[in-house]
Amino acid sequence: MNKKILAAALLGGLTIAGVAGAQDFDNRWYITGGVGMNFQDNDRNTEDAPFGYLGFGKQVTPSVAVDLELNYQNPHPTRSDDLNWSQYGISLDVRKFFMNDRTWRPYVVGGLGYQRHEEEYTQLLPGGMNPGIQERKGGNISAKAGIGLEGRMSDRVRVRTELAYRYDGDDEAISPNFDGSIDDKDSFADLLASVGVVIPLGALPAAPVPVAPTPVTPNCADLDDDGDGVNNCNDRCPGSQAGQTIGPDGCPVPVTIDLKGVNFDFDKSTLRPDAIAILNEAVDVMKRYPELRAEVAGHTDLCGSDSYNQGLSERRARVVYDYLTSNGIDSSRLAGPNGYGESRPLVPTAQTIPACKSETNRRTELNVQN
Repeated sequence: MNKKILAAALLGGLTIAGVAGAQDFDNRWYITGGVGMNFQDNDRNTEDAPFGYLGFGKQVTPSVAVDLELNYQNPHPTRSDDLNWSQYGISLDVRKFFMNDRTWRPYVVGGLGYQRHEEEYTQLLPGGMNPGIQERKGGNISAKAGIGLEGRMSDRVRVRTELAYRYDGDDEAISPNFDGSIDDKDSFADLLASVGVVIPLGALPAAPVPVAPTPVTPNCADLDDDGDGVNNCNDRCPGSQAGQTIGPDGCPVPVTIDLKGVNFDFDKSTLRPDAIAILNEAVDVMKRYPELRAEVAGHTDLCGSDSYNQGLSERRARVVYDYLTSNGIDSSRLAGPNGYGESRPLVPTAQTIPACKSETNRRTELNVQN
């Protein structure tokens, strides 16, 4: 029990509460070394002894390190301080770290190795004769398992504290009966408590330069460079101007609003039923092309005085203008209403009645302005 308390105290001396702090992956090769206490298996009949180790290793992933370590200890046999009992060996250890985002990281360790033994003993022969000090040398497979804590002091120094059991397959240890016979134990388990340092070699690896994402070429179906509402893939006229009426291929299209048939009875400015159907079609056209602007123009035949016909044409333009605005066409899109009297006849006729009564001339027009 005292051994466990001492080992726990040694390990706890460096168990500082982990302070949060990012541990960058340091993949440099490093050397490591340390000292500790080797609490010998009681069946060895040897005293506990300090030990030291020296190693060489590398952090192969952010969570795994591999070390090759040499160790040495020189415990004395309990039966005589004058006799030598030394151990030294080599092991390949793997450490698995946890909580990599902290300055102090706990880990578990496991390893395999080879332990060499050099043991001096005295052999009492029959009759009480003592031929002197004898020596036994040999080596065996060993294995290690334990826990530890590693703390990062700086970019140049890390500290490790570790508690582990080492299995030693020594099956030729001398019996404590002082007769030179082989002990009946075929293996031993020693407790190792150590404190060491890790010293990385070379410069700290540079932080990886973030790779700029590969620019993605925009799909032409997602682009509309001239803002005409037709994507670049389908736009055959990429240079269209604002305000133009654009067709599905992106090219300007001539838009005409045919009001032929919106005629008036002689000397009248009221809409006839046949004219209302034509005006409804004009409303639909202007709604399909919201950028379209037009002038509302009224005309008369050649009968009557110029001044009378001027007023009549203005009334005819007004009645069409009012019909359009009352059916959803914003007045900002309409120029006028303008009356042109008899000045723009479509069909020249004589000024005499009934020849001057041309229904074609008694009309209202929508003149597209863009």
